[in-house]
Amino acid sequence: MDRLRPRNRPVFFGFTNAEIEKMEKLLKDSGEESLGKEFCQRLTKSFNRSSGRAGKPVIKWTEIQSWFQTRLPEPPEVPKNKLTHTNGLVSKEVGIIRDPSELEFEARSSKDGAWYDVEKFLAHRFLSTGEAEVRVRFVGFGAEEDEWVNIKDAVRERSVPLENTECSNLKVGDPVLCFQERRDQAIYYDAHVLEIQRKMHDIRGCRCLFLIRYDHDNSEEKVRLRRLCRSPRS
Repeated sequence: MDRLRPRNRPVFFGFTNAEIEKMEKLLKDSGEESLGKEFCQRLTKSFNRSSGRAGKPVIKWTEIQSWFQTRLPEPPEVPKNKLTHTNGLVSKEVGIIRDPSELEFEARSSKDGAWYDVEKFLAHRFLSTGEAEVRVRFVGFGAEEDEWVNIKDAVRERSVPLENTECSNLKVGDPVLCFQERRDQAIYYDAHVLEIQRKMHDIRGCRCLFLIRYDHDNSEEKVRLRRLCRSPRS
């Protein structure tokens, strides 16, 4: 299924030449500090009180923050799915930094709500709400499909397929990642186990049936174990 790219926030172009000169100097002197909320709020108050802004629209601090964001150099590309974890995934003070441990990640697309393997993390940013996002490239997709995703809600360690020997570990209510097969798509969605029909295993492996409910649309389906994945930490 084709996925649409998210729309970027529009950039404010109503700054005066004097304001731009001031921000360029601050960017050179302060670097990433210029992205902080308090920093931008102080600068906004200074601009709005100046005589040069008389008769012009009032500036919002988020517009100044966006100006700085578009002019900061891109951080170095983080190779092959490496993030820093507070438990975890991110250090709030410095964003994404290198991690010596080898971790693989998956991210949830904002277009269809499905989870895709992450090939690499390209950049990071902090929103006005204080939340952090990363720009990801999905495995098997080009740059035109890159997306900004919320680190807390839409990035996690890559799920792993359940083995036949793990069948007995699954319980009603457990969260799983299920491979959904439809005529026009075959992708992974979050789901929960509603019911389990235990059956004798044979040479083909687990023959049990699992009734699952998809989290994104509450639809239900009976599936075999081979279509289910779990968190690597469960």
